[in-house]
Amino acid sequence: MTSFASLVREANLINGQWVAADSGETIDVTDPASGTTIATVPNAGQAETKRAIEAAHEAFPAYAGLTLSERVALMRKLHDAIQDNLEPMAQMLTAEQGKPLAEARAEVGSSAAYVLWFAEEARRTNGATIPSPIAGRKLMTTRHPVGVVAAITPWNFPSSMLARKLGPALAAGCTAVVKPATATPLSGLVWGHLAEECGFPSGVVNVLTGSARAIGGEITSNPKVRKITFTGSTEIGKQLLAEAAGTVKRMSMELGGNAPFIVFDDADLDKAVDGAIIAKFRNAGQTCICTNRLFVQAGIYDRFVAAFADRVASLKVAPGAEEGSEQGPLVDDAALSKIEELVADALAKGGDLVTGGSRHDRGGLFYQPTVIGNATVSMRVTDEEIFGPIAPVYRFDSEDEAIQAANDTNYGLASYAFTTDLGRAFRLQDRLEYGLIGINEVLIVAPEIPFGGLKESGLGKEGSWQGIDDYLETKYTCIGGL
Repeated sequence: MTSFASLVREANLINGQWVAADSGETIDVTDPASGTTIATVPNAGQAETKRAIEAAHEAFPAYAGLTLSERVALMRKLHDAIQDNLEPMAQMLTAEQGKPLAEARAEVGSSAAYVLWFAEEARRTNGATIPSPIAGRKLMTTRHPVGVVAAITPWNFPSSMLARKLGPALAAGCTAVVKPATATPLSGLVWGHLAEECGFPSGVVNVLTGSARAIGGEITSNPKVRKITFTGSTEIGKQLLAEAAGTVKRMSMELGGNAPFIVFDDADLDKAVDGAIIAKFRNAGQTCICTNRLFVQAGIYDRFVAAFADRVASLKVAPGAEEGSEQGPLVDDAALSKIEELVADALAKGGDLVTGGSRHDRGGLFYQPTVIGNATVSMRVTDEEIFGPIAPVYRFDSEDEAIQAANDTNYGLASYAFTTDLGRAFRLQDRLEYGLIGINEVLIVAPEIPFGGLKESGLGKEGSWQGIDDYLETKYTCIGGL
């Protein structure tokens, strides 16, 4: 094992104790670039989850009762610990998830940034005094942590997605039960290890790996869990919403996407191509805000496709730990099979294979970055979240046509457009039905912005001052007889 070995935890953290699953069963953690097993983690279930929730529930009053300064100090220690361990955490992330090491470093760095942001934002969770319409009364509101939070995180960004959830929860004074994805559990377990080292009290942070159904079932049904925050597919998000209705939990949902990337005739071609490369092929296209559909205006279409395809064909496909890697492997066999199906469907329905289109010579889970020209709405890639390195390019004529096509989806997470027309930029801002909009820019996410989608892409916001709101209750108090 490489230099991240000292950070690996092959046990669950429950109430300050590192424990195995009750059954003794384990799950192998494999490197998708090589298929080798790099660790084993517990295959926990309902009973272990119930104990973790109980531990978080019992730890909540004392943790919520810490002074603001004490809580902020713990958060700052956690930020510093992540920064101090950035390189081994990035190597761990690449080993279990597959993304290029440069991307993993950026993800861990952003994780630290979210923790620091929420440490600072905790100082601004203010209440208010309200002018009373009746004499002799004082009216006020105060903010209070919601209670036990359950965080369910995905495999594609296992560190930064947890930072967006655990950061505001801990800053607000909540305790947490964390369920990282089975494919990338090490990047979740390490947060428990670092929280322990930084001095967070036992039971404040609990981390469980294992059966999604059993762990999720206990989380949604247990009344001591007051909030669930989930990043994943829209299908699973809807299931969690339905299951949690019985106990009326507060819910945050960051779900699927179908991001359009619109290039107008007046766009700076080089910048548009650069943006499309990043927006489509980052993390091998396995990103919720990743470009799914590229719409290019007729006047620039041929030049864009030629320049874009040249760049795509030159991308270095290699294991994430290899120097200069720009696209790593897909996460598993199911993801690879889906990509093959989508490409076959697009070609059968009249698409032009401009570059790529098959498994990479490296074998395993590697797939060639692919561009499909003359894409049409009949293709599955139009409606399904691709989550892989396929770039279908559609031709359009008018601005209205592009906006209508971009909005013709149940999703509404991220969208991108390239134009030098200032008026058009503001029309796009008004008319695109997306929670995140990038105009002439694709690297649009930061702790300071409210990350979240419209329509079936989710509920609530992560990041910004809004990101801590869902972890706080507002109490109103009326004091009379004054």
